[in-house]
Amino acid sequence: MYFSTLKNKELSFEYFISRKLLRSEIQNKKVSRPIVRISVISIALAIVVNLITIAVVKGFQHEIRNKVSGFGSHLFIMSSGENSIYECEPILKNQAFLKDIKTDKNISTVNYTAYKPVLFQSEKKERTIATNNKDTSYVQQEIIGAVLKGVDKNYDLSFFKKNLKKGRLPNFNKKDPVNELIISQQIANDLNLQLNDEVRAFFVKNQPVKRIFKLVGIYRTGLEEFDKKIAIGDIRIVQELNDWGVKASIEVADTLSRGQLIIRANVQGGNGNYRYDWGKGYEAYAGFTICPTKDTTIQLVVSDYYSDISGKNEKTCVPDTARLSIKVQGKKIALCNFTLNNEGILIRSFQSLDGNQFVIDGGEKKLMFTQINGRGSSINYVGGYELTVNDWGELNKTTKNLKKRLELFPNEHNETITVQSIEESQSDIFVWLGFLDINVFIILTLMIIIGIINMGSALLVMILVKSNFIGLMKAMGATNWKIRKVFLYQAGFLILRGMIIGNIVGLALCFGQNYFGVFRLNPEIYYIEKVPIELNFFSILILNIGTLIVCLSALIIPSIVISRVNPVKAIKFN
Repeated sequence: MYFSTLKNKELSFEYFISRKLLRSEIQNKKVSRPIVRISVISIALAIVVNLITIAVVKGFQHEIRNKVSGFGSHLFIMSSGENSIYECEPILKNQAFLKDIKTDKNISTVNYTAYKPVLFQSEKKERTIATNNKDTSYVQQEIIGAVLKGVDKNYDLSFFKKNLKKGRLPNFNKKDPVNELIISQQIANDLNLQLNDEVRAFFVKNQPVKRIFKLVGIYRTGLEEFDKKIAIGDIRIVQELNDWGVKASIEVADTLSRGQLIIRANVQGGNGNYRYDWGKGYEAYAGFTICPTKDTTIQLVVSDYYSDISGKNEKTCVPDTARLSIKVQGKKIALCNFTLNNEGILIRSFQSLDGNQFVIDGGEKKLMFTQINGRGSSINYVGGYELTVNDWGELNKTTKNLKKRLELFPNEHNETITVQSIEESQSDIFVWLGFLDINVFIILTLMIIIGIINMGSALLVMILVKSNFIGLMKAMGATNWKIRKVFLYQAGFLILRGMIIGNIVGLALCFGQNYFGVFRLNPEIYYIEKVPIELNFFSILILNIGTLIVCLSALIIPSIVISRVNPVKAIKFN
């Protein structure tokens, strides 16, 4: 008899015979049926384990990446030479490169921010301990170090809103800086703070500064390393606390000099080396004496410098401007013989609660002062720019492109800047996440090898059981390859059956964990509270196709044993 394969594969004799043989194998309870079951279970188990492994690892990487990015961003532009975004030097807020950056299709948002280390202090608590049969009382206060992250009204706080457990987000829409704060549940517990409590905060400057904030929100992300470190506040407060730029005001000294008032500058921030412009260009004089004889307004422009007081070819801070308005009443040409108290201090009559309006009365002449303090040039500086990308897979490419654009030359403000990706700033976490891909590869390989071994064993058993059939087929003219295809079809059916069962079980377990969170984790170790799941159709498809191809390809080798079967001996074999 002559065997030929039809063009229609579904009607080929190999396919037809393999289906018939498979039914007989399943119905054979003595030998083949247990082997078939074991092979199907091994493939199903491999699919279940591999599918869950991929879903858990991808979900874990995605969850951790989103949480770490939620506290910061995918990319951060800051002053060069700094290793930490929490302690970077300021850069000017208005940069020419911003327009160029926003044209990049992979960059979705650009926001500026600023950081300032802070010490939070709890309320005093009285404690009592027993020592030597006596009760000893003492006062205890908790102090926690953290970082205050300053943001503005345009900053996307959706990550913190999603993880907010109590309260609300700060309202940064007000004209003046807002003393509102959100902290993590961990910090709140350690300091025994509740919503709407006052939070004492200390900042290190030339002299320690104490600020009182109102606690309006408490969040919890489960990323304990960041939860215990990050607080969110108004960027205008952070800019001021960092002493970026300068802040100027004009003061009237408390004493007289040879019958004249002493007018002097009061400046904060900058590098401490100031230059003053009283209307005739920058000079080193911080003040002068005057006895006003007419209404006048004194204007002061202050900046800093390093070696050249003109500031040429130097990176100087943005100047700040202050004014002092003086109105003269009475005999304007009279001498400034104003009254001093017993300590030699001018007697002033304040007209406003902030002390910026006051009157000095000298009898014949009265002077009315109005101080208009500078707003400070700190608002012109930020710690850096946070950038988010649309496609995480393009992060490295986007980082390289930005580095080429921004890091080669100083910008128009003579600032050198650098671009840092989140994989660089949080390298420890992302290196650890990268190692998970190696674990996935190892698990996938081991499970597929186990499936191949079991399927190979099942194939050999089926070949040995069907020795008579193989001999008869050869005697009828079938080639070795045609007979091998019959058994490979059988193996393929079994693999597909195991894959279907494995996908059903694996997907059911993944959906159950995703919706019910049965398996929990320790957030102090794993950064999240439950095992995350991320199902991707493309990954599942590749897993199934790859398993089928690899297993069938590996079974070609054991099927060679068919070529060694002698038709004469096989037909006689009982």
